[in-house]
Amino acid sequence: MGEQFLEESAFSSASSSFDSDEDDEFVCEGVAKRERWMEHYSSCQRILLVGEGDFSFSLCLAKAFGSARNMIATTIDTQRDLVNKYGNGIENMREIEERGGLVLCGIDAKTMSQHFFLKTQRFDRIVYNFPHVGFIFPEGNGCQIKLNKRLVKGFLRNAKVLLRKEEGEIHVSHKDGDPYDKWDLVKKAEKIGLVLHETVAFCKEKYPGYYNKRAHGNFSDAAFRLGDCTTFKFKHANNSC
Repeated sequence: MGEQFLEESAFSSASSSFDSDEDDEFVCEGVAKRERWMEHYSSCQRILLVGEGDFSFSLCLAKAFGSARNMIATTIDTQRDLVNKYGNGIENMREIEERGGLVLCGIDAKTMSQHFFLKTQRFDRIVYNFPHVGFIFPEGNGCQIKLNKRLVKGFLRNAKVLLRKEEGEIHVSHKDGDPYDKWDLVKKAEKIGLVLHETVAFCKEKYPGYYNKRAHGNFSDAAFRLGDCTTFKFKHANNSC
């Protein structure tokens, strides 16, 4: 009960800067010269980060922007999970909140558009780095691939609902090669009314302070080998030109 109260209190406090989509110009109103960029992301964009591990990617952006007021960072984990799985998860989460960001725990990427608060919002960028259901079967096993494809499909379907139709983009960073190519990321997007706008190489070194985590099993706080990776950028199909 105490943990639930703390989470609800933190949500109530931090959500004040995201109370309604009608206030969507507050981030950069009158301060255009102060816009800050980190690769594809700007302090003037409303950004939803999905499936965060230890929140190091979100925090990386917040530090680059000088604020997290334009960001909502989400994880499927509870706060107790974060304590058990990551050495810096809670610390990073608190720093994002201190910088004005909103952190939501227990958010399933496959159903997030139904969340009572998220469903009232629309975002310029929705970001999911290296979606994965966990190591249930060997990585190349057909059942494992099927589960990951289901996750990606569910995320894209929900992200499309929360995406701004004008200039909004969904970004999925994904490992290249077999078996990851079998997830059919682009085909999944096209079937639900999204179109591939651009692909760019994902370079972890361009995001100082970001640590990719396994997130599952006995070594949840350990990094996994990235190798060659790509960020896929999707838009609404009718806004692809």
